[in-house]
Amino acid sequence: MGIVLLAGCFAGIIHGTANLAIVEPYLDDAIGIENQNLFASGEEKDTPEFWVEYSAYRNWQKGGQVLAGAILGTSIGALFGIIFAYSRSILPGTHNVKKALVLAGIMWLAIYFIPFLKYPANPPTVGDPETVVLRGIFYLSFIAISGFGVIGFYQLYKKLEKSKKIVAFIGYAAFITAIFVVMPQNPDEVTAPMELVYGFRAMSVIAVSIYWISLGVILGIFWQKIQPDKPIPMRPY
Repeated sequence: MGIVLLAGCFAGIIHGTANLAIVEPYLDDAIGIENQNLFASGEEKDTPEFWVEYSAYRNWQKGGQVLAGAILGTSIGALFGIIFAYSRSILPGTHNVKKALVLAGIMWLAIYFIPFLKYPANPPTVGDPETVVLRGIFYLSFIAISGFGVIGFYQLYKKLEKSKKIVAFIGYAAFITAIFVVMPQNPDEVTAPMELVYGFRAMSVIAVSIYWISLGVILGIFWQKIQPDKPIPMRPY
């Protein structure tokens, strides 16, 4: 568990740093638009006091970015490590880094990228605050369905003969396509500039992908070096 948690923490720190470098500039632009809308509506006043408070809040947010990444990375890394420990023997490759990267790719696809295609990340200016819970339910439901779908079709994969294992991949593709069509659309209209929205989404994908690659590489290196599953030889008495 030690190397699993450390790998998740280190990968989370890398993710938080990547967010600071490539995602935060889009957040600054999006929140800037949001502030201008608040001034236009009269909800806030464009005063020095507002900007002092805003700057302090944003500096606090950015300062906690790496710490938040480490915490989130550790929690996801724990799940990844448990799955890797149980599935390592059947993952392709002879080196643990390759095995870990294969698993990281599968989990990235199943619990991040496919749900992202249905419910892509949006900057703060997009979305009604009243629908945030509903949007969260949709997104988490899609992640759960996709994740459990992978587990179910993996069980089918193990039972099929080698020449028929492709059926499991086709089955999952058909299953997740049906879920993709059936799940409700995002209820909020995108009103922010599309250049900002697309840029934010692209950078979000890159940052999360960096996390999964880092997690696979770091855990694979740790596992290869320490070999925690290696049998301990019995000492004769």
